[in-house]
Parts: sequence; structure tokens; C-alpha cells
Amino acid sequence: MENQKNFSIESQVVIKFSNSDLCNIAYQSFLPDFNTKSSPRSKITMEKNNSSLIFSIKSIDITAFRASINEIINYFRIIDNTFEIYNTM
Repeated sequence: MENQKNFSIESQVVIKFSNSDLCNIAYQSFLPDFNTKSSPRSKITMEKNNSSLIFSIKSIDITAFRASINEIINYFRIIDNTFEIYNTM
């Protein structure tokens, strides 16, 4: 069977924060991990725009796309929990 890709997937995920300070904290927190992870099957770029983080995903298959989405979701689950703890102090 020939291993030829008939499609690719491109998408954007926009995370909007209530203010630019929270956005900056999340951006600075994610940056070290973001720069060390790469995959030949999927590429994620991150851009900060005022109080939003914009992730652009380009994947060559569905599994790689799902893994990229899950990486973003899991990271922001940690950020959300951290902000929640901070707000209760």
C-alpha cells in the first residue's frame, strides 16, 4: 500500500483572557515548553495579540492534529487551575 497523503489540516485556536496581564503570564509560561517540542507531522505556532493567544496548527494527518489540539488543551487546563488557585488566595 502506498503511503500518500491526500489532505492536510489547518486550524486556529484562540484563547481570550480577561486582561493582557493574564495573557502575558500564560504566554511566558508556555514559551519554554513550546520552543522545545516539534513533530514532523504537525506544526504549532503561537502568537500573542493583546489579551489573546492564537495557536495556528498545520498537520499532515488526523492523529497528529488531535495530538496538537490535546497539547494546547492540557496546557491551558493547567493554566486555568493555576489562576483558579491564585484567585482563591
